[in-house]
Amino acid sequence: MAARPERISRRRLSALVFGVIALVWGYNWVVLKQAMREAGPFEFLAWRFAIASACLFGALAALGRPLRLTHAPQVLLIGLLQTTATFALVTWALVAGAAGKSAVLNYTMPFWVVLFAWPVLGERPPPAQWAAIALAFVGLVLLVHPGAHAGAPELLALASGVAWALGVVATKRLQTRERIDTLSLSAWQTLLGGAGLVALELAFPSRPMSWSPQLVFAVLYNGVLVGAVCWFLWFWALQKLDAGLASLGILSVPVLGAAFGVTLLGERLSPPEWAGMALIVAALGITAVAAARR
Repeated sequence: MAARPERISRRRLSALVFGVIALVWGYNWVVLKQAMREAGPFEFLAWRFAIASACLFGALAALGRPLRLTHAPQVLLIGLLQTTATFALVTWALVAGAAGKSAVLNYTMPFWVVLFAWPVLGERPPPAQWAAIALAFVGLVLLVHPGAHAGAPELLALASGVAWALGVVATKRLQTRERIDTLSLSAWQTLLGGAGLVALELAFPSRPMSWSPQLVFAVLYNGVLVGAVCWFLWFWALQKLDAGLASLGILSVPVLGAAFGVTLLGERLSPPEWAGMALIVAALGITAVAAARR
């Protein structure tokens, strides 16, 4: 009987840790939006992932995990999709777009995963997920239709969700076919994806970074807290929580991003845009419940 209270306490601690992750990631939409006023997107991201890579490889060395790169072509593809493309697109979107809308459009990732995993991984979506996709599609129409004044920022944020989903499917395909250390995969894909961002900065140079205290905070917040510490906590929490609860935790990130955008940045959305965001959040909830039942 002593094990049961211990297990409940562990689950409560895991849920608390996941709440911290969601809060850090949700607030980061405001941090990124403010940072784009003083830095170009690619140079900022290059600094962020350089710091995150140093933290992750330091953790690998400290924990005695393997440092050697294995399955290099697949890991390079994951890094280019999940780090280079995803973060370049969404951060570029934040230069001119709203943090709240960018957060919600970026987190359409689960729906694209469902669609891509069917032909690539043979995972046929259940009826509940088709219903979620239909709701999400209506929500996207409300967010990006011409009357909503949608432009390049919204399309870039949406494309970042697609790139993220492709990276997730590529990761899952590698993990199901090969045995690979998760922390090592995270470190190497961060390093290789970060190198892609350095290449983008060299190809498309932006204005020099204005190293104000606010920008230094943004780089450290993203490199250490978001990119390294929270990834450790994320993997730890996934070991303790079921997939459904983890999905519900992820669901709170775009909601927090939109809420912070309205309260801290003064962003204003039209009623159709609020309706579109609500439909996408509802669809994410259906996806999380379906994952828990499966």
